[in-house]
Amino acid sequence: MSGLAALLAGRVDPGTYLWHGAFDVDDVRRTVEHAGWALAHVDGWVADGKAEFLAAVGESLDFPDWYGQNFDALADCLHDIGAGAEGVVLLWDGWATLARGDEKAFGIALTVLGSRVHADRGVPFAVLLRGEGPEVAGLPSLD
Repeated sequence: MSGLAALLAGRVDPGTYLWHGAFDVDDVRRTVEHAGWALAHVDGWVADGKAEFLAAVGESLDFPDWYGQNFDALADCLHDIGAGAEGVVLLWDGWATLARGDEKAFGIALTVLGSRVHADRGVPFAVLLRGEGPEVAGLPSLD
């Protein structure tokens, strides 16, 4: 988990990364929480369409009941996450299913998530796209 450990320790800037760590989600959660960060997990193998992805993100990040499960609502709710944590890691397993099945929705999802990654909101936010998938231009690896 060296790339993840570097992120959690502040040696790597929060961002959106490709990650191939084959660790159990519970082990990743313990590592992230031990560093004082919060982990949100999206299982893209189950949440493989736009609507399922938006619902899964809202559930994993504990969005309020008014969350409209669309990209505008996602952007609004992302700006309020992270209270009480040193940072937030969104681990997106199986991201390739949305990337291959709905390229437009995947691109919008990355843009919206990326806008939170780079927003100056006080609480760092990182997105880890875990697993194999199509090439995503400009995304660095955390491995």
